Amino acid sequence: MKYGVFTVMLPDLTPEEAATAIREAGYEGVEWRVAATPPAMKNESPSFWRNNLCTLAPTLAEATRARALAEAAGLAIPNLGAYIDVGDLAAVEMTLQFAATAAAPAIRVGVARTNSPEAFPALFQRSFAFLHEVQALAQRYGVKALIEMHHGTIAASASAARRLVDGFDPACIGVIYDCGNMVFEGYEEYRRGLEILGPYLGHVHVKNAAFERPPGGGVWRPRWSPLHDGVVDFHALFQALRSVGYDGWIVVEDFSQRYDSRTALRENLKFLRNIEQSIQ
Repeated sequence: MKYGVFTVMLPDLTPEEAATAIREAGYEGVEWRVAATPPAMKNESPSFWRNNLCTLAPTLAEATRARALAEAAGLAIPNLGAYIDVGDLAAVEMTLQFAATAAAPAIRVGVARTNSPEAFPALFQRSFAFLHEVQALAQRYGVKALIEMHHGTIAASASAARRLVDGFDPACIGVIYDCGNMVFEGYEEYRRGLEILGPYLGHVHVKNAAFERPPGGGVWRPRWSPLHDGVVDFHALFQALRSVGYDGWIVVEDFSQRYDSRTALRENLKFLRNIEQSIQ
């Protein structure tokens, strides 16, 4: 396996600080968070999804910066963690240009969310039509587009994601398998889910979550947790990845806040390597 870090989990580090910290912790890759930060958020305290300091703006100047920082640290860029809404082809093309400049082989694109008032068939058709247009752009730029298995979307499970991407060219369209998101929604036994994705398995994100019982009982709610302490069975996951012959990227995005950013980098990689060694 090759290990990387999605910089969304390092909101208090600058890209320069992150590249150095990721390299020193022993990782091989960096998945840059690519997004525009609204000016009103920039005075806030650092956070994962608002004023995240480890974010690169979607511009070609920032793409050059992304490549330079990675190369100086000896890191590959396996994917770009972009935030692209369904139908926003201008954002797709800008991010593909960013990827080509940064020497990143893949970008993340969005699918329809289930909180829409639209019925599922309409959400599916809109996402499917969008991916047709994305595929044409991906072919032009030689960069793969990945959808992410994510709760609250029409691709929460491996089965749902495969249904959406089925028929597209796996060299152009693929799926990010995310074990932590599946705790919230979409869990399928790991090996079966990976087998369902088949040639569309393009990338793996790892994080963990646990359920909390509210005071007095009732509906248990999920929350992010450290990799070593939650619902995800990483030993079973790695066995499943081995069984389908996956030897690609394992990219960490830990939202638990159990450790400070630098400690989280070290502890997560140590945990994952121990898991991988235990199944050899």
